[in-house]
Amino acid sequence: MKKGVLAAFPCHTGHPVLGQPGDTGTESPPAPGDVPALTCSHHLLSHMAGVIRFLALFATLLGCWFIAQTYFERGGRSISLRSWLGEAGSVRLPQNKCGNQRSCPTKHFAFKIISGAANVVGPSICFNDEVLMSNVKNNIGRGLNIALVNGTSGKPLKTASFDMYSGDVQQLETFLQEIKDGTVILVATYDDAATKMNGKIRKLFSELGSSYVKHLGFRDNWVFLGAKGLQGKSPFEEHIKNDQKTNKYDGWPELLEMEGCAPRKQD
Repeated sequence: MKKGVLAAFPCHTGHPVLGQPGDTGTESPPAPGDVPALTCSHHLLSHMAGVIRFLALFATLLGCWFIAQTYFERGGRSISLRSWLGEAGSVRLPQNKCGNQRSCPTKHFAFKIISGAANVVGPSICFNDEVLMSNVKNNIGRGLNIALVNGTSGKPLKTASFDMYSGDVQQLETFLQEIKDGTVILVATYDDAATKMNGKIRKLFSELGSSYVKHLGFRDNWVFLGAKGLQGKSPFEEHIKNDQKTNKYDGWPELLEMEGCAPRKQD
């Protein structure tokens, strides 16, 4: 008799039996306690799960490669995620005039006045978002730095600096006397602004709304905004004394910075 062959099939629930060639492949019933073989549907689900895992891994690798290529190299230059998403996604806060912390209401002009720092850094005067005097504009000097603007339109009229240590004080006196009604004056000190200041000049500044000019001393810092024809005293003024005990710099007090909103002159 020829040797028997295993007539087993991958998808059935019975048990294979040994048979002879030509056998019909009948199955024997499972013995009690035996575990049935996997069905065709179980094989199919297992195969599909493997394919899904492979596709998920492939997609993950592809995504990582795409992000790396896009972030680190695009056209030979590095780009950030913000630029990849587009500038439309970024939010920029509006900047106030003169870089002030607060915006001004209608019929008001924004201004910022910064005094000089010792005799090293010059002052800066900004009005209605226009820098009128600064180191960059090269129109500041030791002593008093003054800008005049139209109180109705905000248009700049004139700028000048006066050396109050060794200059001609008569020029400052004439300058102040020629200011017309409705003109706004902005003042910032640099180094020393009081050595040559006399009583007449102090009186002229007082008439423009200053409260502190009568106390201004050697190397004091002072910033001021007033106007010709102003009723009463200006609320826009700051003053710091030159005091060796409190000075921030050797021989000079710290700089002053004042910002605010000056009301427009109504005709």
